[in-house]
Amino acid sequence: MVLVGLMGSGKTTVGKKVAKLLGVRFVDADVELEARTGRSVADWFAAEGEAGFRRAEADLLTSLLEDAEPSVIGAGGGVVVQADNRRRLKGTGATVVYLHGEPGFLAARVQKKPHRPLLEGRDPAQLFDDMYERRDPWYREVADVVVEVRPHHEAGSKPKWRIAESVVDALEERGDVRRVAPENEVEVR
Repeated sequence: MVLVGLMGSGKTTVGKKVAKLLGVRFVDADVELEARTGRSVADWFAAEGEAGFRRAEADLLTSLLEDAEPSVIGAGGGVVVQADNRRRLKGTGATVVYLHGEPGFLAARVQKKPHRPLLEGRDPAQLFDDMYERRDPWYREVADVVVEVRPHHEAGSKPKWRIAESVVDALEERGDVRRVAPENEVEVR
């Protein structure tokens, strides 16, 4: 299973919780890229620009999707920018979940971090508006399931657990997973 969405939508935090609920490993694509190449996202951007980073990201996506071990993959926010990646996401049989959030909501929540070089020197609100306008149709193109993140944040405490439960519920409804006893354990099909 692959989680996609804009930065700040919860792909890493929610992904870890979904993986725990499914009893499978979690792979953060940005962390995995650094582990395999010795370069952080910021290093990739500095050394080879966004184009070089996107090539490395595409190679990693291919490798992760070919891995036979069940996992939850938290993809980079821009993974859908390249048409080849969108074809990979749609054509591998992996279930893709779009963690959707309105750009203003996500921009208000996101913090500048080293693994988010696109935020450097930019107005977050404008950046998120631009990214959303461009990427939302692509996220929807590859998504098997769309989960709204904002209502879970507005509902009170532990929003990431509620989002993770919604993801698992949606996957169960599609027949991608089946709950087994006890209640929080599920079987991946």
